[in-house]
Amino acid sequence: MRQILSTSKTGPGHWVGDGFPVRSLFSHMGGKNSHDPFLMLDYAGPHRFNPADHPRGVDVHPHKGFETVTIVYLGEVEHGDSTGRGGVIREGDVQWMTAADGILHKEYHSQEFTRRGGTLEMVQLWVNLPAKDKSANPGYQGITNAEIPSIDLADDAGRLRVIAGEYNDHNGPARTFTPMEVWDLRLNAHKGASLAPPEGQNVTVVVLDGEVTINGSAPLVGPATARLGNKGAVRLEAATSAKLLILSGEPIDEPVAAYGPFVMNTQEEIHQAISEFQSGKFGTL
Repeated sequence: MRQILSTSKTGPGHWVGDGFPVRSLFSHMGGKNSHDPFLMLDYAGPHRFNPADHPRGVDVHPHKGFETVTIVYLGEVEHGDSTGRGGVIREGDVQWMTAADGILHKEYHSQEFTRRGGTLEMVQLWVNLPAKDKSANPGYQGITNAEIPSIDLADDAGRLRVIAGEYNDHNGPARTFTPMEVWDLRLNAHKGASLAPPEGQNVTVVVLDGEVTINGSAPLVGPATARLGNKGAVRLEAATSAKLLILSGEPIDEPVAAYGPFVMNTQEEIHQAISEFQSGKFGTL
């Protein structure tokens, strides 16, 4: 069984723009990158929004040097970026945006969700890029719920959606720069599942909701995370119905220099990224 290296609860909540009340489950901004290749995970909601005339959200802002992955559980989010790509991310959908050499984008509640109101629940994951790929062209993957394989687990334990990577010969639709598995897992109360992430990959178990025991440890009550070693299996037991993300990735093992929406390898590269943004190199939106 994989060793549990550490566990953590969410930090204090804060708003991103006026549309996303988030809690950070882990972040590289504290100077550590212990979840390599994953940088940050923000959990937004569940939060009820009343109907409104104007969409709430975050206006145009830059990113460079990494990827953002948005998974919507409830509600709808609309995206647009400086490459001309975008669209509405609905319940169960995933947006995988590659900022790489620099991009501008904006994120708002969709027009329909704004009009009718409702509950928003989503996560945004930041995935690092190796130095050789930080200058790649920006990209966008809009992945619908129907495109994501959903596998029923044995003994009516729940189900697992393969967003990236592979599970029992089912391949996720997301294209990644480095090997990784992103699994959206639901467990039924009083049920369990055994998982075998690839050997050598760092694993983070994210409990968004519910009470879960990992490899016989003390229960973890969501929202919370557990960081695991890179060898062995993972056994999950749910005391209640539970919503989880399993993040498993081959470590990039490179220096991380970060400043707000820029993630590079050195401070000199951060200064260069800021200069490129200010000079309009990221395009217009």
